[in-house]
Amino acid sequence: MTDTTAQQQEAEPSPDQVRRGRRTALLLFAIGFGPMIFATIMYYSGWLHPETRSNHGELIEPPVPVAELNLLGAEGQPLQARFGPDQQDAKWLMVVTAQNCGEDCEQLLYLARQVNIALGKNANRMGRAAWLGKVPEELQARWQKEYSSMERLSLAPDADPAWPADVDPAESPRILVVDPFGNVMMHYGSGNTGKEMLEDLKHLMKLSQIG
Repeated sequence: MTDTTAQQQEAEPSPDQVRRGRRTALLLFAIGFGPMIFATIMYYSGWLHPETRSNHGELIEPPVPVAELNLLGAEGQPLQARFGPDQQDAKWLMVVTAQNCGEDCEQLLYLARQVNIALGKNANRMGRAAWLGKVPEELQARWQKEYSSMERLSLAPDADPAWPADVDPAESPRILVVDPFGNVMMHYGSGNTGKEMLEDLKHLMKLSQIG
């Protein structure tokens, strides 16, 4: 056996080393993402503690992929591009939706802002955005002062959003909650209070630790 052949054999991992490497990779994945996936399934299904799951918002079952909304971020990129387990900075997101932003719509804009602030140490884990068909001139004039941190979303060209069941921005404004995996999983209306939203979101973040 030549020295070159011996060096090549030493450089190539043995079958046992390959198997150990795969097991290590799977273990690291399970440690990193397993708790997030498990907690998300637990919350959506109520598994293990169905009697203790109490939410004020309307759960969307099954959750709708945010890609189906066909929305673009402020910079023109598809909204779904910022979500997923491979995105290190993926956040939760509240999206206010309304075809015509009247009094109820602005109430939800204000509610999303105040709830985001009230999350305290978890505030940076939550983003907020809005898709608004029409905005009154009076609101538009004070938008930068009052809602500068509310990202304005737009529809992708030649696309219509596939809103989740029971969500129709033309009928009534809603706040959609998107998890860091890109699932539209809950929604709120003008009948919900800030306290109710805050309780739900704190519970979600404590349970899942996603984002």
